[in-house]
Amino acid sequence: MKILVTGFDPFGGEKINPAIESVKKLPDEIAGAQIIKLEIPTVCHRSLEVIDQAIQEHNPDVVLSIGQAGGRSDITVERVGINVDDCRIPDNAGQQIIDEPVFVDGPAAYFVNLPIKAMVARIQQRQIPASVSNSAGTFVCNHVTYGVRHIIETKYPGKRSGFIHIPFLPQQVIDKKNMPSMSLETIVEALTAAIEAIVDTDVDLKVTGGATH
Repeated sequence: MKILVTGFDPFGGEKINPAIESVKKLPDEIAGAQIIKLEIPTVCHRSLEVIDQAIQEHNPDVVLSIGQAGGRSDITVERVGINVDDCRIPDNAGQQIIDEPVFVDGPAAYFVNLPIKAMVARIQQRQIPASVSNSAGTFVCNHVTYGVRHIIETKYPGKRSGFIHIPFLPQQVIDKKNMPSMSLETIVEALTAAIEAIVDTDVDLKVTGGATH
């Protein structure tokens, strides 16, 4: 099995992005699966072009994208991507897309097709906080969550993809009072556990991952 793992470059005024930093530190092989690491730009549409090129080059079985969610306190495995860009801030190309579809010809939403409950459980087994997230936002992270699923459905049927959001690193919150963070080592361990679950889980766990709000 080959798994393409993507991480974004820094954005929003940050000098570092834990997404690409954690991806860089992943082992080259996890649970027998070859790990292909890719940095992608925090830019709508261009991020998807870079991923599509990598799919053509490497032919991975799975695409797992990692993104920073400043303010979240745990590792959050996304359930769904929605077909809208509504950017609160400009992306790294300076474009601020508002209320436009990711793909005009795409459905309203795509559920990811990875074992999200098993991934959360495997991370928690490492004594690392994790949960299912039911919103990937409306910025480039959601753009990639939705967009990669659409690319796979229309060009590479049979492949799987998903998205994991991770917290800030401690050095990012020195001047951000009461903002949660997580060490890079812990994030890497969590992502490794999630990938192990992707490799060895055929049927996802039937456990709750829901929320009341």
